Amino acid sequence: MRARREAGALVAVKLVHTAIWAFFAACVLALPVFALAKRFDGALAATVLIFMECGVLAANRGRCPLTDVASRYTDDRADNFDIYLPRWLARYNKEIFGTLFLAGEVFVVWRWIG
Repeated sequence: MRARREAGALVAVKLVHTAIWAFFAACVLALPVFALAKRFDGALAATVLIFMECGVLAANRGRCPLTDVASRYTDDRADNFDIYLPRWLARYNKEIFGTLFLAGEVFVVWRWIG
């Protein structure tokens, strides 16, 4: 019974973690869309949300707090043990989306001043 409860808890954490990840990934991917539409208010809102997420990660030594929660329910420590993402994406998530974020911000500024 305990194993079933822990498995259910891990699924719940992974679902929440994946939903939060999808939200912030969408914020990053929306930046060039906002820039193209010259909706700088939307770009600013997405940027603020992304910086808030970066603050949460920085306060937790670069890890999502949900990773620590998920670790209570499994001994698995694969790169994607705590989220429903392919292992390669979970491993390089910060590098991929950090690069996309910076590129999106450069594009927003370019459209703003141009």
